[in-house]
Amino acid sequence: MNELMKRIGSIMLLAAAACSVMAAQGAPEIAPGAETNGKIASEESYVFPSYEAAAEKTGVRDYAAKDEYDAAVADRNFRFSKLRYYSDGLKVTTYLYRPVHPASKLPVIIFNRGSFVRGDIAPELISMFHRLAVEGFAVVAPMYRGSDGGEGRDEMGGGDVDDLMNVLPLIRSLDFADSANLFMYGESRGGVMTYLAVRRKFPLNAAAVFGAITDMGEYVRANTATLPPKALEQIWAGYEANKDAILRKRSATAWADELNVPLLIMQGSNDPQVSPAQSLALAGKLQSLGKPYQLIIYSGDNHILSQNKLDRDRETIAWFRQHLKKTTDK
Repeated sequence: MNELMKRIGSIMLLAAAACSVMAAQGAPEIAPGAETNGKIASEESYVFPSYEAAAEKTGVRDYAAKDEYDAAVADRNFRFSKLRYYSDGLKVTTYLYRPVHPASKLPVIIFNRGSFVRGDIAPELISMFHRLAVEGFAVVAPMYRGSDGGEGRDEMGGGDVDDLMNVLPLIRSLDFADSANLFMYGESRGGVMTYLAVRRKFPLNAAAVFGAITDMGEYVRANTATLPPKALEQIWAGYEANKDAILRKRSATAWADELNVPLLIMQGSNDPQVSPAQSLALAGKLQSLGKPYQLIIYSGDNHILSQNKLDRDRETIAWFRQHLKKTTDK
């Protein structure tokens, strides 16, 4: 059973929630309490545990070796904070990583994590964030409702998409953030979130994903043993009655014509969780539509491209730099 399915199985009894309706096009819909969306409720500096302690509670070993982790944690030029912000009246969590003393306004990467409901996963992410930040980017990583102390319940592409959209006013409130240069980077389920944000017209210059699900229906069919109808009904309320709409909403191949942001798609050929055919299918749709994209298949690599993580992040940084806008903000 893959890691995503393990996490779904462990909390699916808590996951019953009505599926919110996404705006098909145009600006995000105004929800009750929208005037508070993106406002910061609290911010606290994060104190990282030792690598060994982190490995007992997180999957940090899948993301970084000890020397990489220790080097990132020890770099005092950067600060890792955990914020609570408002989204649809809920207090949800986001991570923020940036230089302690930025010399000018910084382009921002919104990182969309993988998996379902998670606890504190800062140790898994710090090494990647450090690689991105030393190249001149600030990083914002929304955890979505129900994760790491956040209120509400995750719907895997439902109301949680609002939590992603609502980091936009949060970013605009940060004095060091260059809101004219926003990018998105998604892992696995985070790739789904990235595609949904692009569809909802989050103002991005470009986006990149790896191990992303592009056809949720095919993903569900390939995992019937670990995703039986009862589990799906608990994740997505009303699933049996609204199956086609629920799955289509989370399947970028069904609305590839609405992906109007340059996309970098990266995939491991030996991904045991998401078939490489999914990335190939989306790339084929983008090709036929004349959309700007790049596809990289890493031969023999896995779901999170752990064998090529340095190259994965280098390619992403290069892709984002291709799409930087010149601004006069200082």
